[in-house]
Formats: sequence, structure tokens, C-alpha cells
Amino acid sequence: QVQLVESGGGLVQPGGSLRLSCLASRSIALNPSGWYRQAPGKERELVARISRLGYTNYADSVKGRFTISRDNAENTIYLQMNSLKPEDTAVYYCTTTDYPKEYWGHGTQVTVSS
Repeated sequence: QVQLVESGGGLVQPGGSLRLSCLASRSIALNPSGWYRQAPGKERELVARISRLGYTNYADSVKGRFTISRDNAENTIYLQMNSLKPEDTAVYYCTTTDYPKEYWGHGTQVTVSS
């Protein structure tokens, strides 16, 4: 079992930045992990993923603005979000895959508004 706890969400103005953290209850260094988001009335969508070797990929809508990273010593996955837009408003979820199981956090709300 792995418990994931997200933090770092909040209200930010357009153009601002936030850094989300996802703390795992045990090591996830060997797990592919990622961030998803779900806006009201929309389906959950991939934001960014990071492999156990550190390879990353991003949704087209966030490329160049968001950066996913991991600190294996701290059992933490990060999502640095810059140049935030109102359309980035959503609940952001952390996930990790410990084959064959997939684990999810409860999410953290990000609201981009002036």
C-alpha cells in the first residue's frame, strides 16, 4: 500500500506560480508517477508524468510552463507550475504505479483567478 498526500494548492492570480508536492508514505523511487487534474464538468486529464529513470512528458497545454520532478530521498513528487492561466483551475491529483496497482491521492485545489 502507498498513501499519497498532495499539498501546495491555493488561489493564485493569472501569471503566477505554485509548487505542488505529493508525499508518499514509503519509497516510490522505482515507480512511474504523475500528476492529473480534473476541472468542473470535465474528465480527469494527464498533466505530467515522470518515469522511474526520470524521463518526463507533459500535456501540450502545460508544456514550457509546468515541470515535474521527484526527490527520492524525500519520497516526494513535485509539480512546479508557472505562468498559470484561468484554464489551469482544477483539482490536481498525484498518482503512482506500483505494478499492478495504481495509487491516487485525494487531490489539491488550484484556482487561478484575478
